[in-house]
Amino acid sequence: MRILKKIFYRNSQPIEVGNFFVAVEKIIGFKPVNLKFYEKAFTHRSSNRTDENGNPFNYERLEFLGDSMLSSVIAAYLYKEAPLGDEGYLTKMRSKIVSREHLNELGRDLNLIDLVNSKVPPAHFGENIHGNIFEALVGAIFLDKGYSGCEQFIERSVITPYVDIARLEGKVISYKSLVIEWCQKEKKVFHFDIFDDNGNDGQRYFGVKLSIDEKVVAKSRATSKKKAEEIAAKRAYFAFQEKINKI
Repeated sequence: MRILKKIFYRNSQPIEVGNFFVAVEKIIGFKPVNLKFYEKAFTHRSSNRTDENGNPFNYERLEFLGDSMLSSVIAAYLYKEAPLGDEGYLTKMRSKIVSREHLNELGRDLNLIDLVNSKVPPAHFGENIHGNIFEALVGAIFLDKGYSGCEQFIERSVITPYVDIARLEGKVISYKSLVIEWCQKEKKVFHFDIFDDNGNDGQRYFGVKLSIDEKVVAKSRATSKKKAEEIAAKRAYFAFQEKINKI
């Protein structure tokens, strides 16, 4: 099969196959065997590409596979390294390691977005593109190098530089979940009131008021409802931290 001379466009500039190979090798730490898997891992759906069978050609299916492989490798690591942890503890710790926030951090640190083939300008990508591409890359590595290659990459790129079990034990994944759990345990009535709070810059914002026992305890504003709720919950958490930490 003839290899195309140019396969990617980054900011409208073509990336040579050889340069892409070198870039991937630098990221994953070994020579890729089947570059097609990695090409797909860095292809955004906006490129509207299809494979030889007419199926959509983008990173989304690899993202699903990579998510499963990442969870599997991290679960095995925690099982070995935390022998006294029960199922609930292990599940919570794994969730902290593979949280969307952490995966986005990993993707940013590896500058994965620089290799994304897309018709959408990078500035228009959502924040989660970093973690999505990271998961797709893990999926590509699994298809290319098998479980052992996938495990080696995760060990080198995730576990060694980022995973500190003692530190993770105290890390909060979701302030909203903590606040809700505390309210339910203490039989407190709570609700998030969401409203449009748009500014003059054309960007859509959402405002949130968090009320507990009919008293507004925190307010926030963000570009999504989910972010606004999490910010409000975080402010409420620090207002009631001493009480919440007792649960």
